Amino acid sequence: MNRPPALRVPLLDLKPQYEAIAPRVREVLEAVCASQQFILGPQVKTLEARIAAYAQCRHGIGVSSGTDALLLALMALGIGAGDAVITSPYTFFATAGTIARAGARPLFCDIEPDTFNVSAEAVSRLLERDCERRDGELIHRPTGLRVKALMPVHLYGQLCDMTALMDLARRFGLKVIEDAAQAIGARDAEGRHAGSFGDVGCFSFFPTKNLGAFGDAGMCVAQDAALAEHMEVLRVHGGKPKYHHAFIGGNFRIDELQAAVLNIKLDYLEDWSAKRALNARYYDQAFERKSLEAVRTPVARPGHHHIYNQYIVRVRDRDALREHLSANGVGTEIYYPIPLHLQRCFAYLGHAPGDFPQSERAAQETLALPIYPELTEQQLQYVVDTLAAFYSAGAGAASARA
Repeated sequence: MNRPPALRVPLLDLKPQYEAIAPRVREVLEAVCASQQFILGPQVKTLEARIAAYAQCRHGIGVSSGTDALLLALMALGIGAGDAVITSPYTFFATAGTIARAGARPLFCDIEPDTFNVSAEAVSRLLERDCERRDGELIHRPTGLRVKALMPVHLYGQLCDMTALMDLARRFGLKVIEDAAQAIGARDAEGRHAGSFGDVGCFSFFPTKNLGAFGDAGMCVAQDAALAEHMEVLRVHGGKPKYHHAFIGGNFRIDELQAAVLNIKLDYLEDWSAKRALNARYYDQAFERKSLEAVRTPVARPGHHHIYNQYIVRVRDRDALREHLSANGVGTEIYYPIPLHLQRCFAYLGHAPGDFPQSERAAQETLALPIYPELTEQQLQYVVDTLAAFYSAGAGAASARA
C-alpha cells in the first residue's frame, strides 16, 4: 500500500496571494460594479499609464490577452501576407501562432543552451547567410518572403541578449516586437526593462504570471505616440471615430474589472518577484550542496534581474523524475514538450527533427519546479530532497552515465 506524500508542494498556489489582498480587491471590484463602467474606464487608463511607466515606456495599450498583444503589434506594424518574422521555436504557441494568424511566416532560430532564449548568433547567421537586399527590401532567399521583424521571447523571466539583437535589427532594418509575456520587471545590467527595447513590448497577465489577472488580460507598450494610437484604434475594430473604419482591427480590449485587479496587484509585484528570486537562490544553493551531476539549475546572466516566472532545471531521466516527484506530492510542469517547428500545424514550414537541436534537447530535458512567492523553506527543501532521492536511489542511473 502506497503511503501518502509527507508534504504537498503544488506547482502554483494562488490562494495565499489572494488572501493577503482580498479586502482591497473586493473593495475595488465593488466600486467598478457600482459604477457600471466596464469597458475602457478609469481603471484601464490608470493601469495603462502605470504599466507603461513601470516598463520605462511612454504608452500602454491594455488588451484582452498576451496573445492578442502580439497579434495587435503585428497588425499595427503592417506585417502580413508575403512577410516573415524571425523568432524562437522554443516558446509558448502564441509566439509563432500569432505570426501565422497575421498571414506571415515564422522563421525560426535556435536557442542558447543555458538561458533558453533565442540565440543572437543564430539570428545573425540566418540574416547573413539566408537573406539579401532586393529593391530596398530584405528577402529571405529560400522562401522569397520579405523579412520584416524580429520577435525575441524573454523566456522564463530573463531578458534575451537585447544589445546584440537590437544591433542586428538596426543593421537589417527590422521591426522588433518583444514577447515579454513571462518577463514583466525583468531588467538587463543597465537597468533597462523588458518591453522597452523594441517597437512594441507585449505582456501577458494570465493568472499564473508574476502579475496575474483574474482571467485573460494583456498589454502592449511602446515609445512612439503614433504607433500607440494606431494600436488603440485597432483594438476597437479599427474604428475612429466610432462607426468610421479606416482599418480592419479586432476586439482586443482589456476588461475594466481585470484592470482594477491588476492595479491592486501591481503594488506588490516587485515584492513578489523578489521573493521568487529568494526561492530561486535557495534552490540554487540547496542543489549545489547536494552535488547532483544530473541536475543543472537555471543560468542567470551576470548583472541581469531575473524575475523567475518559472524555475527551470535541466535534468536526466526527466519523465521518470517527474513521475517520482508527482508520486511524492511535488507539482511540476514541462515547458515545452514539443518545439514549435515540430508541431503538426507548422508542418508546412518543412522542418524536421534535428533542425534546431538546442530547442529539441531543451524540450526533452527541462522541468519546472514550484517557485511561487509564498513557498515555505520547508516546502523548498522538500522539493530538493525529493528530487535528490530519485537519483541517490539509483533511478535514472543508466541515463546519468550516458
